Amino acid sequence: MARMTIRDKLALLSDAAKYDASCASSGTSKRTSRDGSGLGSTTGSGICHAYAPDGRCISLLKILMTNYCVFDCAYCVNRVSSNVPRARFTVEEVVWLTTEFYRRNYIEGLFLSSGIIRSSDYTMEEMVRIAETLRAQGFRGYIHLKTIPDASPELIERAGLAADRLSINVELPTDASVRAFAPEKNPGQIRSAMARVRTTGEDYAETSWKGRRRGKFAPAGQSTQMIVGADAADDATILGNAHRLYGAYNLKRVYYSAFSPIPDASAVLPLVDPPLMREHRLYQADWLLRFYDFSLDEIVTRDAGGMLDLDVDPKLAWALTNRDRFPVDVNAAPRDMLLRVPGFGAKIADRILAARRSGRLGLDDIRRMGGRVKQALPFIVTRDHSPKGSLDSADLRTRFVKPKQMELF
Repeated sequence: MARMTIRDKLALLSDAAKYDASCASSGTSKRTSRDGSGLGSTTGSGICHAYAPDGRCISLLKILMTNYCVFDCAYCVNRVSSNVPRARFTVEEVVWLTTEFYRRNYIEGLFLSSGIIRSSDYTMEEMVRIAETLRAQGFRGYIHLKTIPDASPELIERAGLAADRLSINVELPTDASVRAFAPEKNPGQIRSAMARVRTTGEDYAETSWKGRRRGKFAPAGQSTQMIVGADAADDATILGNAHRLYGAYNLKRVYYSAFSPIPDASAVLPLVDPPLMREHRLYQADWLLRFYDFSLDEIVTRDAGGMLDLDVDPKLAWALTNRDRFPVDVNAAPRDMLLRVPGFGAKIADRILAARRSGRLGLDDIRRMGGRVKQALPFIVTRDHSPKGSLDSADLRTRFVKPKQMELF
């Protein structure tokens, strides 16, 4: 058998990494040195992103260290029973690739994951060595490491000191699904590792009596990922689990990855089209929970079968169900109600609050601020507009439903 070149390995292991969605990098600060030396840097709010059409971040060198794995997770293309070509990078090869891509300005950082080889500690040690070697060579770009839950606490601590963000995937929305599809993984152990990352980060953030911190531990925090559509969990269950994870482990992001049938798929998994629109609606609902003070019961109800409306976004779906709360007078309403208007985001709400001190606002004013007036029109009152009876119209919902060919695929 011919020996694999580094180019061959890159093609194979970058493709194998595409199933992991949790690779965003915002939230870290620039790594600098006093003498101005070092290789590259990130911007103050994190590196720049490029996105694929399905919304996944592609601005990082996103690879697996290896796609060999001793685990047999049914949903994973790299499981031990999968009949796929295998490859493995050495520590030196990943360091060289990252540095060379970075020098050429192709990437602004590294997202590194791996199958489990030999043992969890052995694999985690190799990944940590990559991050530590890059830092020792002056690399100041972004590093995101996928953390192995049952790796030793010492390795997880070293990982956080070298990387900007750590992620530990809960994999599936329920413990029962994890046990069914990934029998080698322990949901409790996954949560314990996430708790360890949180407490270690808090420990490093505490200041000494001199006002100094011990160091920077995963300054961009931690994230996780849930696969959507591989099991029977409904959206209420998925969002409820995400809400608990945010609160318990201070996560920066929960990523939702639409399950797609993989090559050499396990017979226990469904043959389905990737539910990309469902994934998209979950991200929108997640945003409402985190930044718009919506409760889970407002976004998705058991009356709807625990599922989000795929035809309209969650905020619009709530507004259509709660028409008695509208119309909202943009010249008088408080911020929390402005945030509930379809087509208004947090920035628009703040701009409205600031601008209306100088006079009553009209539709053109809202439009200049960046508000999506067409979507907001039936739900607002302005100086020059009143929806009149449009809120009572039986076909109001149909005005917002896009033709099927316009949906996200």
